[in-house]
Amino acid sequence: MADKAFITPNVLKWARESARMTEETAAAKVSVPIEKLKQWEEGTNQPTIRQAQTLAKAYKRPFALFFLPEIPRDFQPLQDFRKSGSKTLTTSSIFIIREIQQKQAWISDVYSENQEEKLPFIGRYSIKDNPQVVAKDILETLKINPSLYKTENPIKEWIDAAEKNGVFVSRTSFIHSRLKLDSEELQGFAIADHRAPFVFINSDDWNAPQLFTLVHELAHIWIAETGISNEVEPNLKHKDKFHPIELFCNEVAANALMPKETVFSFDISSFQNSKDIFKIAKQLGVSSFALLVRALNLNIISTPTYQKLKKQADIDYAQYLKKEEEKKEKQKEKDKPGGPNYFLLQLNRNSRLFTQTVLDAFRGGFIEPTLASNLLNVQVNKFQKLESQLFR
Repeated sequence: MADKAFITPNVLKWARESARMTEETAAAKVSVPIEKLKQWEEGTNQPTIRQAQTLAKAYKRPFALFFLPEIPRDFQPLQDFRKSGSKTLTTSSIFIIREIQQKQAWISDVYSENQEEKLPFIGRYSIKDNPQVVAKDILETLKINPSLYKTENPIKEWIDAAEKNGVFVSRTSFIHSRLKLDSEELQGFAIADHRAPFVFINSDDWNAPQLFTLVHELAHIWIAETGISNEVEPNLKHKDKFHPIELFCNEVAANALMPKETVFSFDISSFQNSKDIFKIAKQLGVSSFALLVRALNLNIISTPTYQKLKKQADIDYAQYLKKEEEKKEKQKEKDKPGGPNYFLLQLNRNSRLFTQTVLDAFRGGFIEPTLASNLLNVQVNKFQKLESQLFR
C-alpha cells in the first residue's frame, strides 16, 4: 500500500483555488474521482505521497507547502488595470504572474542586501504629468530614437535598452505546451520596484502589439503604478471602460513610439493610402491601426479618412496575419523534430538580464544549484546551453 501524505486539507484546497483550477481539472491530474479530491480537501481522506507531489507540480507550489499548519501568506494580487468586463484571470495568467513575482522578489531582496542604488526613473512622474514629457524622458533615458532604429526588429532594441538600464523584461506566451496565455485576457504587467522593476509581455501576438505593450508597461514603471493590462494600444471607443492609468500609459506609448516630429517628418500625402500607412507603421514598429489613431489625434487625417483607411487596414491586417501564420507553419517544419529552441524560449521568459544575474550568482557560489535551477526553470547540467543563448 502506498504511503499516505498527511497534508493540511485547507492548504491543499487553497493551493488549488489560488491556481484557479476546478475540482474536475485537479482530479484529472491525479486520475481520481472528484469525490476523492473533495475528501482530501475536507480531511476525511489523504492522498498518497505521489498524488500530493503531482498536485504540487500542477498547482506550481512546493510540495512541503501542503504540510504547513495553516494557509501561508501569498504574493499580493497585482492591481487590475484591465478594461472593465474583461475575462477573469485563468490558471495560465495566475501562474505567470506568480512566477514573475517570485523572480522579482528574489532579485529585489538581493539588490537590497547589496545596497544597490535605487533607479532614478521609477516614479519620476505621475498621471498628472504630460504624457509627452514622460514619453520624451523614456526615450532619452533609454537612448532610443524611433526614426533611427538600427535593425528591422525594434522590439529587441527596446528590450535591450530597457535591460541595460535595469528593467527586467520577460516575454512568453505559454506556461507549458498545454497551457497557453490568452492575449485578450492578459497582454502585460509591470512591477514598479525601485531597485528591480519587472515588465512582462505576452508574446501571443505579432511584434507590433508587443512593442506597444512593452512601452505601455514602461510607462507604468515611470509613474510607479504596478498592475496588469489588456487591450493595450489606442482606442477611440468606450474610453469610459478603461482605467485612467491605462489611458495615460497608452498616450505615453503613442508619444514615445510615434513622436509628433517623427510622424510629421513623413510626407502628409502618405497618410491617404493604406499601403503607405502600412509601410510607415512597419518602419516605426507599430500597427497600422496605432498609426492611424495617432494621425487622427494629430489632425493629419480627418475622421472620414480615418474610417475609410481603418476598414482597409483591417483587410490588410487579416492578410498579414495569414502570411505570418504561413511563415510560422514553415518555421515549424524547419524546427522539427526538436521544435523551437527550448533554451532561447526560457531565456526570453526569464529575461536576459535576470538569467545573467542568476548565472553570475551561481558561478560565484552565492546561491545553491537548486535555487538557481528553480529560478531559471532549467536543470543545472543544462546551464551551459542556456548561457550560450545569451551571446547570440
